[in-house]
Amino acid sequence: MSKKSEEEASDAVLAYLNKQNRPYSVVDIFSNLHKEYGKTAIQRSVEKLASKGVITEKINGKQKVYAPKQDQFGDYDENEIKKIDENIKISMGKLKQLQETLKTQESELRNVNSTLTTKDAKDRLTELTKQCDRYQERIKNIKSETNHITPEEKDKIYKEHKQFVQMWRKRKRMATDILNGILEGYPKPKKQLIEDIGIETDEEYGAVIPNS
Repeated sequence: MSKKSEEEASDAVLAYLNKQNRPYSVVDIFSNLHKEYGKTAIQRSVEKLASKGVITEKINGKQKVYAPKQDQFGDYDENEIKKIDENIKISMGKLKQLQETLKTQESELRNVNSTLTTKDAKDRLTELTKQCDRYQERIKNIKSETNHITPEEKDKIYKEHKQFVQMWRKRKRMATDILNGILEGYPKPKKQLIEDIGIETDEEYGAVIPNS
């Protein structure tokens, strides 16, 4: 870039900062000037203007920002600026609190929206009432049947069932012992012996002895 072009970039940057009267980074200035000048030219311009004391350079975190000298805009009250900065901090604190409150209220709103409305609750109650009525009717019909067994008959059935299971288990154990005794002198596998004798096993029919 020629010397004239560098001077044009510096003049454009200075004019822009004075017009806006607020701090900008090099990237902001480059974009806001519609990229009319190269980014390198903008960088050189702000550094040159800052070194001459024409503009002010401030470090904001890891970024440098540049602003026009405030004394050219009339009376400059440092205390007033501090008050403005303090008001900004207070406003930012209030903004953060409001954002947190908004977040809480949005969460509460989602919870409210996910609950049943009064109409939905009434409809659900009606549905459950009808369901209870159906169950009550079934219970009534079952109780009215005449083929119910007495407690004595029920106890007898359970007792006989227990006896039959015990007998089944005992006889199965006896048959297994006999079969194992034959196998001691039998030259073929157990499966072959069962086939040769023609024994029908529980396993063959999927029969399982109940636990009780």
